[in-house]
Formats: sequence, C-alpha cells, structure tokens
Amino acid sequence: MVHLCLDFEGVLIPEIWQCLAKEVNSDDLMLTTQDLKDYDELMSLRMKVVNEKNIKLSDIQKIVRDIAPFDGAQEFLDWARSKFQVTIVSDTFYELAWPLVEKLGYPSIICHNMTVKNDKITGYKLRQPNNKQKVIEALQSLKFKVFASGDSYNDINMLNTADLGIFFQAPKHIKEEYPHLLTASSHNELKKILEEHIK
Repeated sequence: MVHLCLDFEGVLIPEIWQCLAKEVNSDDLMLTTQDLKDYDELMSLRMKVVNEKNIKLSDIQKIVRDIAPFDGAQEFLDWARSKFQVTIVSDTFYELAWPLVEKLGYPSIICHNMTVKNDKITGYKLRQPNNKQKVIEALQSLKFKVFASGDSYNDINMLNTADLGIFFQAPKHIKEEYPHLLTASSHNELKKILEEHIK
C-alpha cells in the first residue's frame, strides 16, 4: 500500500489567509508560502496584521465556514482514498482548517495549532520543525512507499523526500527553480500521474 501525502491549501482548498485578506483589505495577508520561503517570517507578518486589525479567531473561523473546497477536490480525494492511504500534511492550523476538513469528509490531517486566549490569537505552535518532510520520513521508516503533492516553497522538502513528488498548480517561478519535479495543472492530471506510478 502506497501512502499519499497532500498539501491542503492550494491543492484541495483555497488559501485561507488570502480569503481573510480580501475581507479585511490587507495586501500583506495575500502573501503565501508561494511568495516567502521562510514560514516564520510569513507567520510573523500575519500575526502583525491580526494584532493591528484586532482580528479574532472567531472572525477567521466565520470566513472559513463560507469557503468551499476547489471544484473537483472532493472527487479527487474520494478516488485517492480508494487507491492510497491518504494524509493531508499542512502548515495550516486545526483551529482554522477544521470546517473545511469537515466539508471533505474528515480526511486525516497533520498540521499545527494556534495559541488563543479569550478569542485573541496570541501565537502559534508548530507540530515540529520541518514537519512535512519529517512526516514523509516517518512513514518511510515504517516501510511505506510515499507519494506527495503540494504547490509552494514549504512543500519542497516533502516533495524531494517522497518516493514521488508532484507539484500541483505551482506558480511558474517555483516550478522553474525545481524543474526535476513532476507537475500537474489539475486534479485530473494529478490523478493520471499517480495512476501511472501505482505499481
């Protein structure tokens, strides 16, 4: 049995922080891991905006509840779960992502936690440094063959460590930096690539 690890935002769902950015009119919140390689730098910027604009956890959760998964994401995930053991490995947070996990039928997800006091976001706790790569390595240590797909800089170590790494709708500048990785432009194309490598 092959284990398939998928990024969440950018592969199955829209970017949560970008949806928030549109609601609160913040250019800084439009930045994602497709723009900044340093995740802590990105999250520090996000925390700064959250504090400056007095954005509460409940404010973000309300927006998240109105977000829909990408067209075709549910069908792809259903297919993938019939062929692989599937785990979502994401740099999002349980406190933000859970309504979307629910919409997708509660797939397994490994991500981080926010620290919250009286509805105020005070910070965040990483599952572990370089979590995505370490999840792949842990599964491989259990003798699983592991395939993975993601779209951003924070997915590179995961994709390089997996037995098969595939970009999903990654921007041109990232694909050009890592031309050795396969790339899919749609869920159907990702399905086709995965089918070709199931042995």
